[in-house]
Amino acid sequence: MEAARGTTTVTVTDPGDDDGGATGAGADPVRLFCTDHGGDGPPLLLLHGLAGHCGEWEALAARFAATHRVIAFDARGSGASTRRPGDVTRAAHVSDVRAVARRFGLAGEDTVLVGQSMGGLTALLTAAAHPELCRALVLIEAGPAGPLRRRIQDGARGRDFTEDEQRRLDAMKAADHVPDLRDDDALPMLAVAQLSTRDVPDLVGPEGQDLLQVFWCPFEAHGPDRTIDVVLKWRRSADVGTVLAPQPEPPVAGREECVPTTCVVHPEQVVEHEYLGLLDEGLQEEVSAWEEGLLDEDDDDDYEDGPSSAASYATYEEYEAAMAAARAEEPEEIDYMSDLSIAPGWKVGGFASWHLTDPAPVDCQVCGTAMPPLLTVDKWECDGASRSWLPVEDRDSENDPRVLDPVGVYLGRGLMRVHTCPADPLHPHRLSFQ
Repeated sequence: MEAARGTTTVTVTDPGDDDGGATGAGADPVRLFCTDHGGDGPPLLLLHGLAGHCGEWEALAARFAATHRVIAFDARGSGASTRRPGDVTRAAHVSDVRAVARRFGLAGEDTVLVGQSMGGLTALLTAAAHPELCRALVLIEAGPAGPLRRRIQDGARGRDFTEDEQRRLDAMKAADHVPDLRDDDALPMLAVAQLSTRDVPDLVGPEGQDLLQVFWCPFEAHGPDRTIDVVLKWRRSADVGTVLAPQPEPPVAGREECVPTTCVVHPEQVVEHEYLGLLDEGLQEEVSAWEEGLLDEDDDDDYEDGPSSAASYATYEEYEAAMAAARAEEPEEIDYMSDLSIAPGWKVGGFASWHLTDPAPVDCQVCGTAMPPLLTVDKWECDGASRSWLPVEDRDSENDPRVLDPVGVYLGRGLMRVHTCPADPLHPHRLSFQ
């Protein structure tokens, strides 16, 4: 299609393609409202941010139309495009970019994708899935670090990085990526968790509110006492729509470990017991005697049938294999702290571990009531001390980083707890760290 002169509008109906189309199998057609700003030269395809529209690019388009072919469009669900599309996945947004690029005959070797915020993520995903579609990316209030780094590493598991993957990883480094952002400018909070009382029995909120949303600042020292700023929002699930995809992200973050990898929570209720150091002395002595009894039973077990020396085998490798098989058949040692007391990982409710500091009271600053942990944010789901807390379906993958650390968050020294007042969930919450 020959480049238009001036500004025109084009409606693209059903931007399907040969791999199934942006709308997905069985979905209704999606109309994408496009604006062709004309111009000659290398094409610029402009992708707006969440809740935006293509009209936001007017000033920039007018400036670059003298040297570039400039195209912008309203993303599905935004502006004058179809407002309630059946498919709002990231794959659908990527297919939309491909459809618009083909509609306007944009040459892949010359095209530059320009994305702001959510549009930046769409641009990144498009370039990753279809590198032939564009020559370069311009990202505004968006960046490839954090979750994208983890996605690249996860996709390359078991093989070397491709040249394109390595190039993008090398570009992820600490720098002044947004020079116009002032120190006192407001930053959007990160959406961290959304939990329903329907799924989590230990979650108790204000009357009539059954959904908890957790947000925090992307910098660790911007909250009270120079800790991370955590915000809790209780809502009615009936008032909350579908989860946004992708999740909005701030233009910058203090560390990529502050940005959680998006995942779906499958709650599993378990029973755990109070931290050993907070039990009364008599009960601590009983626990110690019980553990010693278990060790004595292990010492009395007869292992004479097991491998005794390397001399019984033709090679040392055979001996090592026999020893590994024998160890696999041995019963796992059980102790109170590792197997019964404090479950590792992210959790709602339960008890607090005090493994780095002495136990300290966490009381409500309004009414003085002791505040148990509402939410624990941990650096991993299994600490290696015991396999007893691992879900059965993960037992065969216990060394997989995606099982041990699916979220990728590391705050403080590795563990943060959010405490709330049981007398009134709306009293200010408090944080504790280990």
